[in-house]
Amino acid sequence: MKVIIIGGGSLGSDLSGLLIAERHQVVLIEREESRANELAECLDCSVIHAEGTRPDILEKAGIEHADAVVAVTTHDQDNIIIGLIARTFNVKEIIIRTDDQDYLTVANKLGFHRVVNPAHTTSVIIADALRGVDTVELSTLIRGEVRFVGVMVGTLRAGKHLADLPPPGGSDYIGIYRGKEFIFARDNPGLMEGDEVLVVTIEENTRELDRLLREGLPPMPL
Repeated sequence: MKVIIIGGGSLGSDLSGLLIAERHQVVLIEREESRANELAECLDCSVIHAEGTRPDILEKAGIEHADAVVAVTTHDQDNIIIGLIARTFNVKEIIIRTDDQDYLTVANKLGFHRVVNPAHTTSVIIADALRGVDTVELSTLIRGEVRFVGVMVGTLRAGKHLADLPPPGGSDYIGIYRGKEFIFARDNPGLMEGDEVLVVTIEENTRELDRLLREGLPPMPL
């Protein structure tokens, strides 16, 4: 794959190293000159010293031919902007980092399925460990094309019940998040705009689920 990573902090540099070791083509964009020079010396990939929110810089990095764009700067707003730009170039995989829970919600409402919140994930694992609970990482449960995704409910689906909206084949509802509350799918909850529906599905169905729940459109015919 060709992967463009924006943000050369510890997360971006570690990810770059892992992908390079797996023989993927990596382009790393970092705004701070000293950090960019440091990364260029230690990573076997292209490192661009520039502002990653600029479309011309992303074009220079080859976004038109990228298989994935990963925005992991320390600025949530920038990461969302980068994601929106990547979407205009029809990049297949767009992954966004957020540190603020409010921006996590915004990113989900904008239809981004791959949003990571390292601080929240780490704090949950630590809190569980202090209570004597070993948190099971989802990555150890995923096999092949199976994915766990959260899809935001749009205006046109408000008032419907989950049972009224059969998911695409190879998918099943787990439940919905409404603020801090989680409601299991077996309770057939009524939907409200802004609810996040948690679904287990296969990768190719993520777009269909977005059409069904957020856009209020039926899945595209096969």
